Amino acid sequence: MNKQNELNSLVDTWRFIVDDERKNWVVFELGTCVIVKDLEEDLDIKAKELLKAWGPVVPGTTAGDFNVLELEGHPGWVVICHHPDIASYVSPKEIIEEFSKVHLGNHLTIGLFGRKKRHEDAMSLKIIHVEDNRNNLEL
Repeated sequence: MNKQNELNSLVDTWRFIVDDERKNWVVFELGTCVIVKDLEEDLDIKAKELLKAWGPVVPGTTAGDFNVLELEGHPGWVVICHHPDIASYVSPKEIIEEFSKVHLGNHLTIGLFGRKKRHEDAMSLKIIHVEDNRNNLEL
């Protein structure tokens, strides 16, 4: 799969996960998604502000904590953190490539990997997609 197809697949995955045509969200290069509730600002600017402030991992604090949620009806996991509007998607393919098939169900490995992705996205702040649904608020 080429890079553009992978990015499109990641956006489609987040569309499946969020599953709400009224929510606005932004996806970063490594798979971190930020739900943007402040509708007065540019979504990309607000998402970058949130991820820059809440995304970096700080061991020994709540910024190092995570929980792993298994997806139903889609392969992979969502790794949530100390901010309710920030999460990272981890695919089975990533776990196999980074570790091995042995780690596919290991929530500690998946969580640490997702946390690392969130941290790296918070450092680079490279956006790959903005889902602007502000016109759908009357739904």
